[in-house]
Parts: sequence; structure tokens; C-alpha cells
Amino acid sequence: MNQLHTVLVVDDDKSIVELMKDFLENDGFHVKTAYETNQALEMFHTSKIHCILLDIMMPGQNGFEFCRNIREKSNVPILFLSARSDDVDKIRGLALGGDDYIVKTASPGEIVARVKAVLRRSNSQQESNRRILDYGRLSLDLSTREVFINGENILLTPKEYELMRLFAEHPKYVFSYEQLLEKFWDGVGDKHTVRVHLSRLREKIESDPNHPQYLINVWGIGYRFTGEANENNSHS
Repeated sequence: MNQLHTVLVVDDDKSIVELMKDFLENDGFHVKTAYETNQALEMFHTSKIHCILLDIMMPGQNGFEFCRNIREKSNVPILFLSARSDDVDKIRGLALGGDDYIVKTASPGEIVARVKAVLRRSNSQQESNRRILDYGRLSLDLSTREVFINGENILLTPKEYELMRLFAEHPKYVFSYEQLLEKFWDGVGDKHTVRVHLSRLREKIESDPNHPQYLINVWGIGYRFTGEANENNSHS
């Protein structure tokens, strides 16, 4: 199924681009490459891109700015691939909409595995029956992978959607940081990783993110989703 997926590799280091291109193609992916963000943006608008592997430090527009630009238009999975391992950069990348943050010391095989993991999450099979989870002003259409606030479709990244769905399907259940890291980040990361994504999700679904109605922090443990869903099933 990988042959259906096109990965855009964006990095000004040609040796890294060629290495990742070889490994990804060997695993069945189509690969497009760009050495600066203007070229990458043009490719994104003219080609069907399923995932972006993105360096941060590049001439001109850097990876953070590029990610912000893409997130205004699309929820395509974005994985940062950077030589910088600082928590500040990681948190910033995730806060801007990145689905993962990988340090370049990772092996090419591990990077390909992380690409496959984020694509599995974003391309999970749609249900044959339409299912709606209704929480008043917030609702989820599980068949189309859409989330609505007061009837308006809001744009979530693939990982944000999967987080939202997990919570919405298990109201009142407390998910620990460790459970969330294991499920969505293959156990790689820390509490900051979870907090950044949940904070970004709150910004999109809560009327007042500082006083959340839906995603509640359980001090020292993790998060829970409040409310009881009204689930409607209807055939497509």
C-alpha cells in the first residue's frame, strides 16, 4: 500500500535527502525532494503529497515557517527531521502543527518507521456505517474523520484527530501520559509532547482554552474527556 503514498523530503543537505529518498523508495514510497522551502511549497501545491519530512534550519523560510504556512491550508502529516535536539525546538515544532519530531541521529530505518506510523494513523480505514458522536457544540463524524464546532468543520492534523477521537469514544476515562505516548508516539517522548498537542487541540475545540469544557487535565496523571456522547448511527 506504500506505493500509493508520496513523501516530500525537504532538506538543504543533499546527502540526507538522497539517503532518505533511497530508504523510502526501497520501502515502496514515491518520493519528491526539495532543497528549500519555496521549491517545496510549489511541489506541495502541484502534487498529491501524503506526508512531509521537513528539516528546520534552511536558507530563506525555515521549517517552522513552512509548517505554519502548510497548516493554514492542509492537515497533511508533517514530521520534523532536525539536527537540533533541544526541547524548545521540539515543543515549538509540535505546537505549530508537526505530527512528530525526529532528531537526525535516528537511523534511516527508524525514520521510515515513524513515517509509516503517522500515515497509518492518518489513513485509518473509514467505517462502512456513518457514526456521529454528538457533544452539543462539539461533534465528530467518524466516517469522514471530520470534527465540527457549532456545525463548522475545524481543521485538525491527523494526530490531533486521532487524539480527539480516542477521548471522544471514551468519555470520562482518564488516559495517562504514558498511555498516550505509547499509543501515538510509540513510547518516544515525554509529558511535554502530550501537553503541547493537547494544548493545541484545546485551542481549536474549547470556547475558553484556559477553562476547558471538554479536555480536562487530571493533575499528575493525564487527561480525560468530559460529557456523555449521543451516538447516532446511520447507513452511508
